[in-house]
This record gives sequence, C-alpha cells and structure tokens, in this order.
Amino acid sequence: MSQPQTMTAPFTGITIALSKGRIFQDTRPLLAAAGIEPAADPECSRELIIGTNRADVRLVIVRASDVPTYVQYGAADLGVAGLDVLLEHGGDGLYQPLDLQIAKCRMMVAVPQGFDYQAAIGRGARLRVATKYIRTASEHFAAKGMHVDLIKLYGSMELAPLTGLGDAIVDLVSSGGTLRANNLEAVEHIRDISSRLIVNVAAWKLQRARIAPLLDIFQGAVQAA
Repeated sequence: MSQPQTMTAPFTGITIALSKGRIFQDTRPLLAAAGIEPAADPECSRELIIGTNRADVRLVIVRASDVPTYVQYGAADLGVAGLDVLLEHGGDGLYQPLDLQIAKCRMMVAVPQGFDYQAAIGRGARLRVATKYIRTASEHFAAKGMHVDLIKLYGSMELAPLTGLGDAIVDLVSSGGTLRANNLEAVEHIRDISSRLIVNVAAWKLQRARIAPLLDIFQGAVQAA
C-alpha cells in the first residue's frame, strides 16, 4: 500500500528576495542588526530558499534583475534591488521606502579612449550605444536631444566598442578598472546608483506589524553606518 503524501504547510512568515554577490554581502550587516542570520551562504550553497535563525523569516536567492518581479507579484514580501534594476523594472506594485546606501556605483556613458564624444554630440552624430539599461539610456539621451541606436546586451558591454558593435556603452562603473583594462573611458555621468529596500504593496498592508519593525531597524543601521 502506498504511503499517503504529506502536504507542506505554506510559509506564513516574511520572505526576503536577495541576489548573490555584492548585494547579499552588503545586506548581511543589516540583517544581523535585525537579529536575522542566514542558515547558509548562497555563494557556497545550491539552496535557493534559505532559512534563518528566525522561524518567521526566510530568504529566496534570485537573479538581481528578478528581485523586483518576485516582490511585485508577492513571491517575496521584501527585497533588496539596485536602483539600476528598479529603473528598468519601472517599480510597479512596489514601495521603495529606504535607500540602503549599499552597493554604490555610477551609471556612466563610456567610449573608446581617444573618441571625441562631445564633438560627436555637437555635430549631431547618430551613435550606436550598447547597454542592458535600455529604458534608462533612452530617457537620458532623449533628454539631451540625442538620436542614438540602442543595442541590448546582457554582459561584457566593454566588448561592444572593441568589436565595432557600438560607438559607446551605458553601464555601471565602480572603480573604473574594467574600463581602463579595455581602453575605454567614462565620459558622462548619468546618475548615482545604490540599492533600495523594496516592499510588496499587499504585504505592507497585511503584514505591516511584522515589516515595520524591520524597516525601522534597517533605517537605524543605515544612519549609523
């Protein structure tokens, strides 16, 4: 006789969506300030849902670009996402109550060294620009009255000018070392980028008593940093 199947009870606590890498590592001190310790390190574990020392809090590990989607549709109650990702997502269905001031960098226009970007703009040249930030780049160049052809890429933006695919790139820049290593230089600052705490709209209404204390602790930790 077959054994009866057991049904796993649905999780009723708070689910926080995070991505691996810098955002996860920079978020750990904020979690610790709230008394939350992950049961595993996603850099070493293949688990995608990670429990914590608190039975009412768990983490889901997703791609950085997917964090807003998981939070928007309620698969996660909270998340941490870079402003770059949120600008591309559009922010629908999300509250963005707190700039966590982590994972800071700059969104820049970069070109090959020796390319006269300002002269090209001045003569109205139509540039080909490679980026994964199509919405942000489009708004930036439109505000400048520039006509550009945007080329969607998902990685190795620096390769585009080197192979003739594009005249310029729009990408995130931290130290600038990768640009220099590939004979590129940043020529225009679009905006500063940092990571935000995002909250599902429905979760904020239904679980405010649980979520609000976390927000207060995170805010205190950010201010104390």
